[in-house]
Amino acid sequence: MIVLGIDPGSRKTGYGVIAETAAGYRVLGCGLVRPRAADTLHERISQLCAGLDEVIEQLKPEAVALETAFVGRNVRSALILGQVRGAVLATVMRHSLPVREYAPREIKLSVTGTGSACKEQVAAMLSRMLELGGELKPLDVTDALGIAYCDLARGASSLGGQLRKNGKGRSKGWAAFVNEHPELMA
Repeated sequence: MIVLGIDPGSRKTGYGVIAETAAGYRVLGCGLVRPRAADTLHERISQLCAGLDEVIEQLKPEAVALETAFVGRNVRSALILGQVRGAVLATVMRHSLPVREYAPREIKLSVTGTGSACKEQVAAMLSRMLELGGELKPLDVTDALGIAYCDLARGASSLGGQLRKNGKGRSKGWAAFVNEHPELMA
């Protein structure tokens, strides 16, 4: 199974593609789709869709995972994000890909073992679990990888289901990571 995780935004959208292999999970690609900042919202959405089309055509995911919509206090931001999410969903549906959505707490829980982890904790755990090395990724990218990881780990794929059956799919959590890697906590 190959899953594309998407963290939509009007200024930059993170994406991460993870493949399930016999040996575990492997990152096939990740990055940002960055529309031109000076362009109008409509132009940026068009550029975003074109960028996601390229990602889908190049990396050939079999499913897409998104974070459920978050509604904050800023109504204008929520409306803009709604437009971006709608465009993302329309782009994905043009490729006939199934879409699954996960709550932010569920994503954090699947990656770190706690639903209240911060973005940096999620990024650190993903770096370790997906063997991303010391290369720091933008948080939009690690968020997208976390969404894809959650989809696979939650049993949407055969390996995720197997890990859950064996009790090995759950992370030891942030505290265990810190204890195992004090050199990273400087």
